Amino acid sequence: MIEDARKQITDKPDLPPDIKALLELLIGVIQILAWKRLAKNSHNSNVPPPMDPNREKKPKEKPGKKPGGQPGHTGITLQQCENPDVIIEIKVDRSGLPPGIWKPAGYEKRRIFDLKIVKQVTEYRAEIPANEKGGRVTAEFPEGLVRKARYGSGVKAHGVYMSIQQLIPCGRVGGHFSSQTGLPLSVGTVHNFKEEAYKPLEPYEAWVKAQIRGSKIIHCDETGIVADGKRVWLHVACNGHYTLYYPHGKRGKEATDEAGVLDGAGGVLIHDHRKPYFTYGHKEHGLCNAHYLRELAAATEEGQRWPERMAGLLTETNRQTDEAGGQLEEEDRRRVRKKYRGILTDAEKENPIPPEAAGKKRGRAARAKTRNLPDRMRGYEGDILRFMADADVPFTNNRAERDIRMVKVQQKISGSFRSWDGAQFFCRIRGYLSTCEKHNVSSADALKILFSGEFPDFMPDVAE
Repeated sequence: MIEDARKQITDKPDLPPDIKALLELLIGVIQILAWKRLAKNSHNSNVPPPMDPNREKKPKEKPGKKPGGQPGHTGITLQQCENPDVIIEIKVDRSGLPPGIWKPAGYEKRRIFDLKIVKQVTEYRAEIPANEKGGRVTAEFPEGLVRKARYGSGVKAHGVYMSIQQLIPCGRVGGHFSSQTGLPLSVGTVHNFKEEAYKPLEPYEAWVKAQIRGSKIIHCDETGIVADGKRVWLHVACNGHYTLYYPHGKRGKEATDEAGVLDGAGGVLIHDHRKPYFTYGHKEHGLCNAHYLRELAAATEEGQRWPERMAGLLTETNRQTDEAGGQLEEEDRRRVRKKYRGILTDAEKENPIPPEAAGKKRGRAARAKTRNLPDRMRGYEGDILRFMADADVPFTNNRAERDIRMVKVQQKISGSFRSWDGAQFFCRIRGYLSTCEKHNVSSADALKILFSGEFPDFMPDVAE
């Protein structure tokens, strides 16, 4: 298209020179902007892999091993249980046996493990005794059994599990129950199930906030979601034991303050260098080096020489730190810092500050984008390299990104949350399920426990 436009300009000799020069300039600007846009991908920016333009799908490398479990692999095989539900005896047709006396000598067993999805209807009959004077007394029904018919905790737990954990839209959850069990669940009914799970989790949310506030490592991240037709933000604060999702209309400090987990004493915040996190200056910070590696890759593609050396240093230091058990010796740390600073010195020589900017006395001196990265890496050296000095500080912020990934999958499946309540229900319940799984309690069991009016054993003080 650009070549066609240039040809049309050339084919018009009567076009004024100033107009021709202006059009050429505009075409050049369009080319530069298009190149910068198309050059961005998941390796050199925050563009997610599915949105890579012209993404090449590389075939998986063949491992050179035979299919199936490898030597040393602990397999999972169906084992025969002691008490089967159904026993079917197969008799030998004795008419075809050779002559003789044939007596029972045992049997050979083979099992079929199958699934039977049925609804179970339990009827409560409250006795009503009457006396000779016409007085009547009715036995009390169990607590909560008010209506003539209601759904049980098993239906509620399974419905919420499918919607929140497996990210199946409410309409399809209702279709599953209708076709498999004959229970007619509407979209509104599934929504009500989630509300029933959301309200009892209020003390859990206060409890998990206290646990995260007191943790040494807190991973932070945020992502945009759509709720009630508006773009809002979902914030996550988590670590290897706890997860908190918090929806808010804003992205910055107002939201993180309201969440109330980052202002506790101590702790190391792991994040991707968003400025609002640095407002919690009483804390130490650890920066996500996966983001820096992508920025360094982008700078390399722009013709810079120093980023490749810096990326190699960070990657190699991470490998050495892992091999050393999570922490380098002081001498090794000094060696890394010396190389780190040397590379940044070369970067500054490669990207000098313009003379007019260097002599500026007031205001912030303008710098090229290629100079901003080394300046930032020099200013935040301690936070970038903290992973090699503290065994608890990771190289990246992948913990938060993993916890937030399923929220993006939910948005991809459903497009948005139809209401603000729906977004709140999802965040609190999903955070509860994530925390349970981090303590080896399955999501299905966690919901069964919740709908029975209790909490898992690992959080005994949640209601205090």
